[in-house]
Amino acid sequence: MLGNAMEWYDFGIYAYMAVTIGHVFFPSGNDTAQVLSSFATFAAAFVVRPLGGFFFGPLGDRIGRKKVLATTMLMMAGGTLSIGLIPSYSTIGFAAPTLLVLFRMVQGFSAGGEYGGASTFIAEYAPDRRRGFYGSYLEFGTLIGYISAASLVTLLTALLDDNQMEGWGWRIPFLLAAPIGIVGLYLRLRLEESPAFTKVLEAQAASGAKSDGAGEGGSGGNADGKANGRSGGGSDGTPDKNPEAGSFREFRRIFTEQRTPMILCIALVAAYNINDYMLLSYMPTYLSDTLDYDETHGLLQIVVVMVVLLALIHPLGGLTDRIGRRPVIIGGCAGFIVLPLPCFALIQAGGLVTIFLGLMILGLVLVCFLATMSAALPALFPTEVRSGALSVSFNISVSAFGGTTPFVAEALVSGTGNDYMPAFYMMLAAAVGIVAAWKMDETASKPLMGSPPSVATEEEARELVAASNP
Repeated sequence: MLGNAMEWYDFGIYAYMAVTIGHVFFPSGNDTAQVLSSFATFAAAFVVRPLGGFFFGPLGDRIGRKKVLATTMLMMAGGTLSIGLIPSYSTIGFAAPTLLVLFRMVQGFSAGGEYGGASTFIAEYAPDRRRGFYGSYLEFGTLIGYISAASLVTLLTALLDDNQMEGWGWRIPFLLAAPIGIVGLYLRLRLEESPAFTKVLEAQAASGAKSDGAGEGGSGGNADGKANGRSGGGSDGTPDKNPEAGSFREFRRIFTEQRTPMILCIALVAAYNINDYMLLSYMPTYLSDTLDYDETHGLLQIVVVMVVLLALIHPLGGLTDRIGRRPVIIGGCAGFIVLPLPCFALIQAGGLVTIFLGLMILGLVLVCFLATMSAALPALFPTEVRSGALSVSFNISVSAFGGTTPFVAEALVSGTGNDYMPAFYMMLAAAVGIVAAWKMDETASKPLMGSPPSVATEEEARELVAASNP
């Protein structure tokens, strides 16, 4: 959770400083063009996220989740720190936005391995009956990262004038990435590999010893129950004889075997991320740039909304272990179909109370996704391809829909003159999500596909044995 918080602190800074970054790194003369250019650069990081998912996801299935999580932390911190060191457009001209795009792409490549690796790691460690509760810690960490980033930007905006902020103040949050990255790396290097993945390695090693790396079985299995022994194994239990590793052929094989769950994952992630980025990343800019609301007040209200969500995410995650993930996800999608228009009407009415009420209602719907996705998505895939299949499908969806949300929303508002366009976009995403949620299988309290049951206590183990041997 703490590692994830530090990762998304780095990633969230840019979203909350989009207007200032537009002024620093792009030619002056048109405020709207500067903001759009800034959001286009924000989206650039998401263009390479599928490549990061394609690289880090299957890598996590081969060398382990722990090493991948440590690597993504280093890359994210390095990319963020580098942004803080770039000279402005007035100093080096077009080299400034060029370097900005480059380091944003480093961030995006890193983030491509973050969610899939982290959610897989937690899902494989959690007991079956409490996967929803423990999975909610991942998004708890995401919110902590965003809150830290937004709070620091809010403080700087309140203390510094526009000239100070654009001159040097904007660099402070980015430069803090270095010490934060060191702490995050220390935490992640202390992790132990997940038991479910360890069992897959042991099975592959045993299979490789019997058939010279071309094993036929083990505890890991794909969706139709057949073991995947393609990786073979070395004497240390690490798969090392897969000629397809990291290739397009490997991706094609994963997609062929996992086509349906990957499509469901893409649809669910689109619904989740469009609404998440709309509320937590784009709304401060919408309030200040479109509605001429005070930028500091807008950020502060988003921070308060996220703090409230922190208090709700664990109880709701635990509730999904009892009532299931599907009802909560379907409820969240239904809320985003019905509520965006009235909430945007409240926001556009102006005034501290009405704006906060509109944001808070949307936040209470969003928590239905925050509390469930980290447990629901990994359970769609079998253990031996979970990291790869989840990382690829998740990042394809985030790249196409989530990361482009601020840019699309700003372009829709600017192009149509209709301030309600973000609400319509949220409703469309939710309609897609509700169909996917309806078609997904319920996985609450069940063992992960391709893994043995996981329990938290001896009492649970006895109950499980008794149930299987009536």
